[in-house]
Amino acid sequence: MTLVVNGVRVPERGFVSRSPAPTWEHGLITGNGRQGAVVHGTPGAIAIDLAHERLRHPVQAPLDPPPTAEVLPELRRLLRDGRRQEAADLVVTVAGKADPGYAELRWIDPFIGAGTLTLTLDPAADWIRATDFATGLVAHAWHDGRGEVRVETFVSRPHDVVVVRLRADHPVAGTLLLRPVAGEPRRPVAHELVTDRAGLTLRGRFHTGSGYAITTRLRCDGATAPAGDAVRFADVTELVVLARTTVTGHPPPPVAAPAPRDDLDALDALPGGDDLLAAHAAAHGALFGRSRLILGAPAAPSSEELLADPTDPAVIAALYDAGRYAIISSTGELPPALQGVWSGTWHPAWASGYTLDGNLQAAVAALEATGTPELMLPLFDLLDACREDFRRNARRLYGARGILVPAHLGTHGLANHFGPRWCLTFWTAGAAWLARLYADHWRYSGDLAFLRARAYPFMVEAADFYLDFVTIKDGRATFVPSYSPENNPGGGEAQAALDATADVAAVRDLLRNLLAAHGALGLADPRAAAWRALHDALPAYEVRGGVLAEWLHPALRDNHGHRHASHLYGLWYEPDPPLLADPTLRSAAGAAVAARLAWWREQGDEMAFGLVQLGLAAAALGLAEPAYEVLTRLAGRYWRPNLVSTHNAGDLFNVDICGGLPALVVAMLVGAGPARPPDAPPVPEQLRLLPALPAAWPTGEIQGVRARGGVTVERLVWSPDGLTAGLRGTGDVVVHTPWGLPRRVRLTPDTVMTVTVRAGMDGSGPAHVGRDG
Repeated sequence: MTLVVNGVRVPERGFVSRSPAPTWEHGLITGNGRQGAVVHGTPGAIAIDLAHERLRHPVQAPLDPPPTAEVLPELRRLLRDGRRQEAADLVVTVAGKADPGYAELRWIDPFIGAGTLTLTLDPAADWIRATDFATGLVAHAWHDGRGEVRVETFVSRPHDVVVVRLRADHPVAGTLLLRPVAGEPRRPVAHELVTDRAGLTLRGRFHTGSGYAITTRLRCDGATAPAGDAVRFADVTELVVLARTTVTGHPPPPVAAPAPRDDLDALDALPGGDDLLAAHAAAHGALFGRSRLILGAPAAPSSEELLADPTDPAVIAALYDAGRYAIISSTGELPPALQGVWSGTWHPAWASGYTLDGNLQAAVAALEATGTPELMLPLFDLLDACREDFRRNARRLYGARGILVPAHLGTHGLANHFGPRWCLTFWTAGAAWLARLYADHWRYSGDLAFLRARAYPFMVEAADFYLDFVTIKDGRATFVPSYSPENNPGGGEAQAALDATADVAAVRDLLRNLLAAHGALGLADPRAAAWRALHDALPAYEVRGGVLAEWLHPALRDNHGHRHASHLYGLWYEPDPPLLADPTLRSAAGAAVAARLAWWREQGDEMAFGLVQLGLAAAALGLAEPAYEVLTRLAGRYWRPNLVSTHNAGDLFNVDICGGLPALVVAMLVGAGPARPPDAPPVPEQLRLLPALPAAWPTGEIQGVRARGGVTVERLVWSPDGLTAGLRGTGDVVVHTPWGLPRRVRLTPDTVMTVTVRAGMDGSGPAHVGRDG
């Protein structure tokens, strides 16, 4: 049955809303990755803010990273003497002497809106809006006293064009305007508007000579005429506006871009609105439709009703869809920025860059597991294109070979953003963390060509840095300087540190994956012995007061009241074996989850992706109810009625947990086995079904989940009676479930193997295994 509310069909996978959208942050989103459109306003003035993934305002030119390698011995002495703030201050002093541009905190160039397209029409009543996740179409509908009016918007993937279509069951009149986004830019921008009866063109020119253009074309069944800096239309029952944003002369960041398609002839040659929508719906739907979560009864049709009860299982299913929709729609030739591919401002929070100490990793966290691995490639393209900048960071900051990834990246990869408190030049774990994403792309797909050409070279350069940076004394590796993102030992002011657990865990993960890749490729790299030696010198986890320590150095006390949970890195991907196998460490990791979660209950309302970190760790430990508490907190506090997530509770448009929430759901339902030690003999892949199933989900189903080792869970259905899973893959896999002993199953790529396990099985007999053909 199709549900219709005020003439708007409620999408099967989507929502309707009656909430006002006074600003772009509350608008409905649609995008094709390259271009984004966010629709807000009222029926009297429907505003569509347009953006392009490459459009950043050149505000500050990049600087050479500061030459702190020259004072590295002094930095280390200060840190070991406990003068941690002085060490951070010394970096700022050295930077200021090297370049006066470091006298102020430097940001990356901000991601800005290109312009606002506004349709002005007669005021109306019974207004409603809707987003269809499966097709990428957003709609607004109302009655104007004479009949129904409807405005639909989507951004075509195949044709790279924003399509706005107005339809009415009676003739209407109005005005089309195109303006720069509201507000004042940090540096002047020269704008030029050209108007004719067929459309509007807005050009913006930056002080650098680079710029952008929005080109539009109108098609309608009525009359149009230029009216000053607008176009008026009359006697219209259907109006189609085609808009395309192009960026010229300043193609940030240094990823090769296709030739722009901004000529008017190209827009005029596009097919009609129905054909454009059909082509886009097919391309977008092919990505979105690969995974689905079904929990409880169907969700309420309106997002306002939906968000009223975050404990309703249907809410989680709806947000699983909403999150995946946003990340798919904002991944083009580049990965999603902090705001995805949407902006209606000159001054986005944190410049809406690529924040690499957690935000971006959360945004892309579900792409492999939910069946869209090709959407990871833009991230690798970006990182590979910035590799020379990363090498420059390593040389200038630490006199090291290899690569050092900064915390903030935009039009370049140079380490320019740091200060006396946020001492981000001391954060060295970025390359190791991102190397895990390269390794996972190989681990999920088994693609040896990708491993050889892209993952292995990145991992090697990451390891080169740590071989030079890490010092080994008496067989123990130390990380000085060190940094556990944004946390301050003991709750003091200084964030500068020594031996952060996150640094050690990320490098251990890197070296383990690098050695595994070396073996898989059948190489005889002479550097392998050094990788293994460094791996073996890495210190073990520490436990203090029964809790996993965030810093291994004995002088640094923990600070559990913090939004990041970086010391739990070893549980986010393939769990570090000691954290699961050692009872003391496993208990300490669980205590660390509990300590952070207690802080969130009392005062944590910021930085939602920190909750994702906490939830992933809980799921890996099999702590179903803490993972569920994290999930319901994410669902209940960080989503607006437009079903786009926020960075803080109810504040700041941000897509981090649009990727993080689906990733947490998957981790609770389909888990990974522990990582394999270096040089371990080949063993079957470990697949954990329902590793952290909460009591609130007695029944449910998830479809289209990928796991490492090339395993696909086509369908997993569970109830109090047990579970049934349809699996596909190559080779043997050991299946773990909440009931009975693990089962070893042989998979093939062309046949779905059905595994059925009854609740209460003691493991003495085999589960039912059959082939679906």
